[in-house]
Amino acid sequence: MTDLEYLDRADQLLMAVEQCCDRINDETDADLDAQRVGGLVTLVFENRRQIVINQQKPLHEIWLAAKAGGFHYRFDEEKNVWMDTKGAGEFFANLTQYASAQSAMPLEFKALG
Repeated sequence: MTDLEYLDRADQLLMAVEQCCDRINDETDADLDAQRVGGLVTLVFENRRQIVINQQKPLHEIWLAAKAGGFHYRFDEEKNVWMDTKGAGEFFANLTQYASAQSAMPLEFKALG
């Protein structure tokens, strides 16, 4: 993957996270704030817990930090998804799990389109 392809895919992922936060706030009682600065998105929950998602450009990875730990994701071109580098699953499925646990309510995150 080229640097430009990485940046495009990584930006799509961050935009999807932001759009999911907007949808969650519109459709549920969750009070979820998505703060984006460049290649970093911080999700702040009503209980002040946070999840941080950021681009790691030199490695062509996305990093996610949650109460459950720190995770690294690399784009799998065959599956067309971001997969954990240690085999722990797909980015949006994991974000759904971690965000639901941290907010104490069921939340759903998914890719665009």
